[in-house]
Amino acid sequence: MKVSQPLWAACLLTVTLSSCLLPAASAANWPMWRGPTNDGVTEETDLPLQWSTTENVKWKVSLPDRGNSTPVVWGDKVFLTQPIEREGKRLLLCFDKKTGNKLWESGITYKEAELTHATNPYCSASPATDGERVVVFFGSAGVYCYDMNGKELWKRTDLGRQHHIWGNGTSPVIAGDRVFLNFGPGEKTVLYAFDKKTGKTLWEHNEPGGASGEGSGKKWLGSWSDPLLRKVDNRYELLMTYPGRACAFDPMTGKELWTCEGMTQLVYNSPVYADGLMVAVSSYGGSGMVVKAGGNGNVTSSHRVWHLPKIQQRIGSGVIHEGHYYILTDGGIAECRDLKTGEVVWNERLKGPGPTGQNWSSLVRSGDKLYAANQGGDCFVFKASPKFELLATNSLGEKIIGSIAVSDGQLFIRSYQNLWCIGK
Repeated sequence: MKVSQPLWAACLLTVTLSSCLLPAASAANWPMWRGPTNDGVTEETDLPLQWSTTENVKWKVSLPDRGNSTPVVWGDKVFLTQPIEREGKRLLLCFDKKTGNKLWESGITYKEAELTHATNPYCSASPATDGERVVVFFGSAGVYCYDMNGKELWKRTDLGRQHHIWGNGTSPVIAGDRVFLNFGPGEKTVLYAFDKKTGKTLWEHNEPGGASGEGSGKKWLGSWSDPLLRKVDNRYELLMTYPGRACAFDPMTGKELWTCEGMTQLVYNSPVYADGLMVAVSSYGGSGMVVKAGGNGNVTSSHRVWHLPKIQQRIGSGVIHEGHYYILTDGGIAECRDLKTGEVVWNERLKGPGPTGQNWSSLVRSGDKLYAANQGGDCFVFKASPKFELLATNSLGEKIIGSIAVSDGQLFIRSYQNLWCIGK
């Protein structure tokens, strides 16, 4: 770990962090992949329940190529990362939230070969914004920061190459005066803290990387997890999940606070946290566990609340509500578990008219309602409750990999063909 932060900056950060967990400026903003509090939860409750390709569609705009990222929203602007694969372009697009008109695009052309999977086009990382700047991660091409009108403010093209058989897709997280980024997976796996105004590295933590899945051995490991910042008792913890372990870092210095064993080799999901408990899930025949945050050193024996050595694969991340953890499996099964015991309360298949129920998107919670989309273009609304209740099935008929964004009573959904704005 390298640290390049004076003590006075650490003191200032304590002040800036004190408000970073609140919805950014307005509950109507969706500033990052997983929303204002980076855990898939919105304070808005008056959201559309039913829609179709014609019903409750405020607007839709055609996109130039496929993409897996999620839109983010601030004020009257919607931002979306977008590759144009045949041209080597990696772009940030900006749309008018009211009309869907494209306001501007910025980005780069990067034609060097970068390993990825056929299902994971470039620019899978979602943007992050604080209302003054928009930060995007373009994989091997680097990290770029633009102002709200598309002018480049800074860039980091010195971080190295991304190299993994499944590609990359971790998204920047803005909190306080900094940007956190899990630069991985691959041989080089680094957790960075950048100064959000300048792009300067404030600290970095090097995690052991490793096998990228190439060759006949079929060996691979990697984490696509995004860090989650939470206040635990009297300190802040930056929660992370890696192959083999869940852990927490001091967000001011990068010092590792605690580690807990129990994860397997591929980690697709990001952690969630409630009531002092962190949920950590691995994938591809992986494991699941809950860890009590706030410990020191190796807390496997003292703070691991429960551990499931093998669970169904899940790509997207879950949410927590009133003592229960909800998540979707890769195969499209919605699951509810007791947060404190890990026991399954219910699991139900979400099936719509689309050609597949496979699901890679992450859940969004609005009050006691959960919103989900699958690759067949079907969107579901169901209860966040110990008793399963499906409220609506809505089909857009287009492939959806990214998650749903929420702003001002509207849903923003990115398919492979269009960006949709759904509203009453």
